[in-house]
Amino acid sequence: MLTGRCLCGACSYEIAGEPIIVAHCHCLDCQRLSGAGHTTGAMFAEDGIRLHGEPASFSLVSEAGNTVTRLFCATCGSPLFGRNSGMPGVITVMLGTLDEPAPLTPQVAIFTRSRRAWDPIDPTVVSFEAQPSWTPADPV
Repeated sequence: MLTGRCLCGACSYEIAGEPIIVAHCHCLDCQRLSGAGHTTGAMFAEDGIRLHGEPASFSLVSEAGNTVTRLFCATCGSPLFGRNSGMPGVITVMLGTLDEPAPLTPQVAIFTRSRRAWDPIDPTVVSFEAQPSWTPADPV
């Protein structure tokens, strides 16, 4: 069981199950979301997550035409989760909100074409210029 929360503690969660994949995303939307060069998230089956608190949400349409919804704490603004209409039943958990993220290691980096020069990628991580064609059932 993994647990996590936002900065102020108004939203917390528990996760049962193993991550589908752990990824860095260097797309421009994620850079704006994080205020850094990328986000790092772990995808899980949505039915394995129990949320406490009422996060706010913001939706946008990705370059692939999918609706991407970001969930964040309405009090402190911490980004918590992401959903993508192209991957129903899956939710991405922002790794920095986990109480103990150490067991999760990034496996892939996506949208590396947008990577900032000052944000290097570990050469052992599989990298993709854009969104790869994999699905949560067969990620890499």
